Amino acid sequence: MSKITRATQALGKAGIAFTLHSYDYDADAASIGLQAAEALGIAPRRMLKTLMAEVDGQPVCVVVPSDKEVSMKKLAVAFAGKTARMMRPADAERLTGYHVGGNSPFAQKKKVRTAIEAAALGEATVYLNGGQRGLQIEIAPEAAREALAAIAATLTE
Repeated sequence: MSKITRATQALGKAGIAFTLHSYDYDADAASIGLQAAEALGIAPRRMLKTLMAEVDGQPVCVVVPSDKEVSMKKLAVAFAGKTARMMRPADAERLTGYHVGGNSPFAQKKKVRTAIEAAALGEATVYLNGGQRGLQIEIAPEAAREALAAIAATLTE
């Protein structure tokens, strides 16, 4: 597995400190994020999943703990919108340039507005997808928020 992805290159170029972790990706897992947390032996609240959604028809990136579900109402409010819905996987892949299970919030093909779960900012470090299946980036949550120019909001139930 290559440890050089668009995500790792972008963070390196920006001078942002991170650590890479590889694990055996299970395509049949009920929850990719929970499987990654278990494989790496970390609390699910520290393993953040990257989801693509639409708020009032505009694409957005949503970063939340792997053991939580996004509230569409809270997501819409975070972006001052009226409605939110999850993006179809094929549309998300086309927009980000990443495959489902390897979708990183960093260095997506098209830059979109991003929101990160505010509770995640209280962790010492969090894990985000490194741009391919089986690769996670461990990073300080505030560094991730800054790198993504993300807003922090309560996004989960």
